[in-house]
Amino acid sequence: MRALALVVVAALVQPAMIQPAAAQDLRTPDQITGADDAARSAALFVEMGKVLTHPRCLNCHPVTGGPTQGDDMRAHNPPVVRGEADFGPAGMTCNTCHGTRNVSFATQPASIPGHEAWALAPVSMGWQGRSLAEICAQIKDPARNGGKDLEAIHAHNAEDGLVGWGWDPGQGRPPAPGSQEVFGQLTRAWIDTGAACPG
Repeated sequence: MRALALVVVAALVQPAMIQPAAAQDLRTPDQITGADDAARSAALFVEMGKVLTHPRCLNCHPVTGGPTQGDDMRAHNPPVVRGEADFGPAGMTCNTCHGTRNVSFATQPASIPGHEAWALAPVSMGWQGRSLAEICAQIKDPARNGGKDLEAIHAHNAEDGLVGWGWDPGQGRPPAPGSQEVFGQLTRAWIDTGAACPG
């Protein structure tokens, strides 16, 4: 009887145990302090890093090769390469499989992700395997961020629909932590305190 009770309890707590740590909410800017603006700014970017280094972002920001997939960031299946304009190879572009929205499978709790602008980030914007300090420097550099100034970075983080997909990734995928709204607020506060990078 005791063994059966343990099995029932284990079954009841299992869903909570498999919830990824990254699903915890982001702190809001007013919850982040620092000794001065530069220290607070760097701390704000560290909080932003919970999103930037989450698999929902990293899978589409590879440094080399094609996209990865899943929380374990395994190679994309079927195998694909970046191709022209970061949209996959001729004859098998991203929209061959990825439509304008997520499509749930009928037989299992999973889905094919989708969004109107589904494509890889350009090579210059790849940051898999890089430190937060390296990602920060890259994001601030117009030569490596698609020609964006800080205000355009804020608009991208706070309003871009493809960025927003990270919080609505379809069945079978945990979303990025927090919300796009909080991510945008963090970006705004990071810029307003000097856009400092963590050490």
